[in-house]
Amino acid sequence: MKIESHYELSDLIKPEETFCKKANIQNNDLYEKANHNRLDFWEEQANQLNWDQPWDSVLDWKKPNAKWFVNGKLNATTNCLDRHLTTHRKHKKAIIWESETGQKQTLTYEQLHKKVCQLANYLSQTLGIKKGDRITLYMPLTPELAISVLACARIGAIHSVVFAGFSANSLQDRLNDSESKCIITTDIAVRRGSEINLKEIVDEALEKVTSVKDVIIHKRTNKTINWVSNRDHNFDEAINQSSTTHKPESMDSEDPLFILYTSGTTGKPKGIIHTTGGYLTHAQYSTKVVFDIKDDDLYWCTADIGWITGHTYLVYGPLLNGATVFMYEGTPDYPNTGIFWDLIERYSISIFYTAPTAIRAFMKAGESIPEQYNLSSLRLLGSVGEPINPEAWNWYYTHIGQKKCPIVDTWWQTETGGIMITTLPGLHDMKPGSAGKPLPGIQAQCLQDDGTTIHSGGGLLSLTEPWPSMARGIWGDQERFNEVYWSKFETYFAGDGAVKDKDDYFTVIGRVDDVLNVAGHRIGTMEVESSLVDCPKVAEAAVVGIEDTIKGQAIIAFVILKEGISESANLEQELKQFVATKISPIAKPKTIIITPDLPKTRSGKIMRRLLKQAANNEILGDTTSLANPQIMNTIRDILQSNI
Repeated sequence: MKIESHYELSDLIKPEETFCKKANIQNNDLYEKANHNRLDFWEEQANQLNWDQPWDSVLDWKKPNAKWFVNGKLNATTNCLDRHLTTHRKHKKAIIWESETGQKQTLTYEQLHKKVCQLANYLSQTLGIKKGDRITLYMPLTPELAISVLACARIGAIHSVVFAGFSANSLQDRLNDSESKCIITTDIAVRRGSEINLKEIVDEALEKVTSVKDVIIHKRTNKTINWVSNRDHNFDEAINQSSTTHKPESMDSEDPLFILYTSGTTGKPKGIIHTTGGYLTHAQYSTKVVFDIKDDDLYWCTADIGWITGHTYLVYGPLLNGATVFMYEGTPDYPNTGIFWDLIERYSISIFYTAPTAIRAFMKAGESIPEQYNLSSLRLLGSVGEPINPEAWNWYYTHIGQKKCPIVDTWWQTETGGIMITTLPGLHDMKPGSAGKPLPGIQAQCLQDDGTTIHSGGGLLSLTEPWPSMARGIWGDQERFNEVYWSKFETYFAGDGAVKDKDDYFTVIGRVDDVLNVAGHRIGTMEVESSLVDCPKVAEAAVVGIEDTIKGQAIIAFVILKEGISESANLEQELKQFVATKISPIAKPKTIIITPDLPKTRSGKIMRRLLKQAANNEILGDTTSLANPQIMNTIRDILQSNI
């Protein structure tokens, strides 16, 4: 499958010289080391961690099963917390947190360590949780969630964080699949001025779960909640009655650290397994080189810990590097569209990592919003979650970064554990819309259907050599793991299409199942979306395919207009012609649907699967992860009157 790209990317943009002179990575030494001897390179990265026992060999690889740093032993929290306590970081702020209600909390590395030890003691000594037991965390984005993640890691329990926006049924499925013994939750989550009663959702989910014996509740309010005796425990009381010292469990490098459920095409979520040594190695390494982390940075990744981005680049990666992490429990547009810029100004945040969907929402609100704030503390910007279109990239670079902050456009997946492809900010020129190059130590190629390498052009994106943070399987379903990720090629198939250009930069064009075959022409949905968003009247766009008796597939586009733009009789034709001019007449959408919103998860990811199901008049899949589930009813009504 060769995928042609019709979308012209901008010229390379050089990072500012002042940034480059101070960057952690200023030359190609890491690439040269990795290319000379990849395993020696990864061994050098692993040695940046503190190990209880050294490994016997770097890699044992029998496709699709990898063992990294074989027989090495370590603990995640020793590396995230304990080792910093003997340095100047002991009293350094580890977490700075604010809620949309104005609540605030700050924890130094010493304070965070004590709380983690206290909860670890309660879990192991009072509740009898042992190494290898599963604990589900169903909590909002608060410091208590980070504490719970780390407490699980300290005792060797496998944590499974379920985003606190999923329904009782979704939570129930994940609890039963993981056979969790304990769930840690909160009485309420706060979102957009409303309180979500998480404990009620947990109680409903547990009606059909037999494995959970204990529930720990962090109470944020004084409101009375349903309390089940001999099962429910108070989070604060658990911590207050426990010792602040705890000997961490020494974990084998290949012992599971966590399970994280991700959506599956069959509807049943996949419990992706990540292990300890390799995952921590890549988390520490990639955070340092991609985000250019310095000791005085205040780093903000806007992802929830319920997603892989929150695991790797909000908890583990930054804490492994001794960074100060900013956490915000709230959305980008509440209580106003300037809240993110207000937080950056008030806290002097220096590194900001967010999703293209959020950036396009900021664009829709207009540059007059960020212009009201002092964003001069920013020195590096990042993008994650899906490909970022060139117009959004340029807006981000110009209006948020003031053309002085490099942007790292990162491609990776839940399954990869960490960033695979991006530019290194002090080394590489940037190309708006293109992710960049594989990190040192990572091998990626575009492949034909038969596995033949495409040296320049579009194809199927594959990671061709094992890497330390790669997924080790799907919980309880090894056959599915083999089939989904390892059956197409001898190498890992990411499921994404990409174009590799003359500069060896990779431009990811989205899921292969989002590549449409229109009258024999293969067109990536991402480039059609990018062309639509380039139109001055369009704020956001999502493109899917529908069956067409003549062309095989036809393109349908869902479009959000910018503020102040209203529908008109010729608007649809104008947008179609814009795409035809920008890309090609073959890429012109058959239908354009003007909608007030798109189905997005609470992390900002557009659920194109639901749009495709609605457009093809199919039964909708699970919508409980949507920030606004009602939007699908609105979209279906609009579709019925247009198609």
